[in-house]
Amino acid sequence: MTGRYASFTFVDRITALEPGVAAKGSFHVPAHAGAFPSSLLAEATGQLAAWAAVAKLDFRLRPVAGIAHETIYLGAPRAGDTLETQIRIDSCEDDAVAYQGWCRIGGATVLELHDCVGPMLPLSDFDDPAAMQAFYDVLRTTGAPLDRFAGITIVPLVPLAHEPGRSASARLDVPRDAPYFADHFPRRPVFPGTLLLDRMTTLAAGVASEAAAGRQVFARRVSDVKLRAFTEPGATLTLHAAVEPGGDRAILATLEARAEGQRRAVGGARVEFEVVQ
Repeated sequence: MTGRYASFTFVDRITALEPGVAAKGSFHVPAHAGAFPSSLLAEATGQLAAWAAVAKLDFRLRPVAGIAHETIYLGAPRAGDTLETQIRIDSCEDDAVAYQGWCRIGGATVLELHDCVGPMLPLSDFDDPAAMQAFYDVLRTTGAPLDRFAGITIVPLVPLAHEPGRSASARLDVPRDAPYFADHFPRRPVFPGTLLLDRMTTLAAGVASEAAAGRQVFARRVSDVKLRAFTEPGATLTLHAAVEPGGDRAILATLEARAEGQRRAVGGARVEFEVVQ
């Protein structure tokens, strides 16, 4: 299986499901995957919630983008790991799905998602409902082929401005074509919000490390994630990160992404970095 359901689909099997209520799933990160950002832990967990919501709503609607009040990272994925995801849905209606989520590797929790909300939009605007239902049936029975995911090419940042230890800005040139658009989404390609968050966090981590006298930092807590607009292929974004002390061994960063030439914000978040001794 290549391309479709292999480029940006992080559920291999749905191991337990009560549509609109709860679900468990798994995804194996192939040994050849290369870069697998920690933000994809949230993507895998959110995709499981999306399948549970779509099944509840008879493949009429699907959650797209949304808000995550708090994401806590307790570990990082590596090639060869198997992610065990779990979600609990608080509400699932035609306007939105609200849920909590967890991801574990080897029995250890590496991610917690708290108070996430995904606005519902017509599924047929983004994907083929019949194709999604057929793949859902695969996930609920035999499971999708393992190791089909070929990895992600990380989009580089182009530096724009830099105040060491305080702030940085960079340009992000979204590709006009990339494998992940085959899954996200075939009828309306959108740059994945979790990849945007990874790029913003990476920009902030460099500044936070400078503020910590060059020591390594780890993004422990991400809060108030808001994706306010779709980012289409070929778009140009301006990213900005500003940091401030957050107490003993902690540095706080405020992140923002704006569409170049437009006043509207595309996304934003706050990140708490832990200083690694």
